[in-house]
Amino acid sequence: RGKRTLVLTIDPARRLANSLGLESLGHQVQQVDPALVQRGAMSDKGELHAMMLDQKQAFDEMVARHAKDPAAVQRILANPVYAQISGSLAGAQEYAAMTKLHDFDKTGNWDLIIVDTPPTAHALDFLDAPRKLSEAIDSPAIEWFRKLQGEGGSRWSLVGKTGSFVLKRLAKFVGSKFIDDLGVFFTEFNDILGGFRKRAEETFSLLRQPRVGFVLVASPEPMAVHEALAFHERLVTAGMPFVGFVVNKVHISRPIKGGVAQVENALASHAGVAALGITSTTRTMAAQALLASHLELETLALADRAAIGLLRNADRDGMLVEVPLMRDDVHDVERLVALERWLLG
Repeated sequence: RGKRTLVLTIDPARRLANSLGLESLGHQVQQVDPALVQRGAMSDKGELHAMMLDQKQAFDEMVARHAKDPAAVQRILANPVYAQISGSLAGAQEYAAMTKLHDFDKTGNWDLIIVDTPPTAHALDFLDAPRKLSEAIDSPAIEWFRKLQGEGGSRWSLVGKTGSFVLKRLAKFVGSKFIDDLGVFFTEFNDILGGFRKRAEETFSLLRQPRVGFVLVASPEPMAVHEALAFHERLVTAGMPFVGFVVNKVHISRPIKGGVAQVENALASHAGVAALGITSTTRTMAAQALLASHLELETLALADRAAIGLLRNADRDGMLVEVPLMRDDVHDVERLVALERWLLG
């Protein structure tokens, strides 16, 4: 409460921007209207800012930071191989988000930074980034492709007879220009991989600090719980500071006493129902339908309790917060602020 907060998301869903009272979210930080934030909030001193990470732009920024000179930056950014990798590489979004977190933390401008990653199969791929970058830097494949850009002789002779045969076969399928682009890319990119590795190591050092915490948000649906448990296991194995689970859209059990007769009497005494002038037969049918619907709700609530129990047993030391299924979807700041009562108690 009362903190200067930044939400960094990599989820392109437009509804997130709308729930923050913004027309859209982009790669630049935007402040959410303070009047909207303070309406219904428990503190009038905080600020809320948000941005949506643009994966390619984030990688372009890292290239500009680590390349040896402006000319090298332009060559890398113009390379079609880089354009493809920086925009679609699995797990690259999450890695870029973590390095962006590192950047924002170093500024010291924020009391709290929240990184929102969607629950995809690659959501935690950034945990392997330092190892993968080290393997890439030391990879014989990079050295092999760098020979394509060596001086003296053709690219075919530089890599030997076997390599020349492979390249010629590849060129028939992808074209010799693509082979050239690949060689240029690995040569140029190899010069900045060291900076990427150092940056990844610094980011991981930050993520393991006590002031950082991972929170897993899931619905009580079986598949969502299964994914949350898998993510939890991977975080713990990686030594990341796990805070706890937030279980969203929970069905709440609301037992009722009596049967059809009691429900029918309650309907008969309700002013709104009485005003409709319905017959006793209709009231009986309505009471039966309500009881059937309530039974379904209780069944769902029971299933949710079992699912939540799995999460609770997975980490007894972590927190577990339940947010009930809301009547209305959260699509504006006021409803977003209303969640505070459930999240903070």
